[in-house]
Amino acid sequence: MEGLHPDSAVNARQHTPVTGVERFFKRQDIIVSKTNLKGHITYANRTFIDISGYSENELLLKPHSILRHPDMPRSVFKLLWDMIEAKREIFAYVVNLCKNGDHYWVLAHVTPSLDTQGNVIGYHSNRRVPSPRIVQEAILPLYRQLSKIEEENKNRKQGMQDAYEFLQRVLKEKGMAYDEFIFSLGT
Repeated sequence: MEGLHPDSAVNARQHTPVTGVERFFKRQDIIVSKTNLKGHITYANRTFIDISGYSENELLLKPHSILRHPDMPRSVFKLLWDMIEAKREIFAYVVNLCKNGDHYWVLAHVTPSLDTQGNVIGYHSNRRVPSPRIVQEAILPLYRQLSKIEEENKNRKQGMQDAYEFLQRVLKEKGMAYDEFIFSLGT
């Protein structure tokens, strides 16, 4: 999970200055994490630890929202949570904040983890290197629009809902579900 439920605190580290420096990881590497139902990290692989700048001890049992970049629209996290709480997988582009204020982009694949009775017991996320072209040409403009809508309403929750509804209208106009939209952008 890239962040706690969108109604939760914006970022567990709100005072970390954003540097504007982008970090990268190797195309063949995969960032892996697992969380409990509340979005607290229960597993982090070496790639995740290395790019985030945190130690394993600093990550484990912490809310995944410690990585939440302030430019990441909360409405996208609402969509993500809606999908995984409904026991569905989702693919989404996410910008994360490193411990030192640098950032990195990922194409996340988030799935619910189920027990033998089909109950959600946690979440699993694999993140890959995204296409820089797609981030620049499609994702950044969309996320800027969503963030602007979120910021226009003084009521945080209503602003997030307004942006979420805008995103739903965009998808409806395209005649696509969110994942179809993400895959239509190419690789």
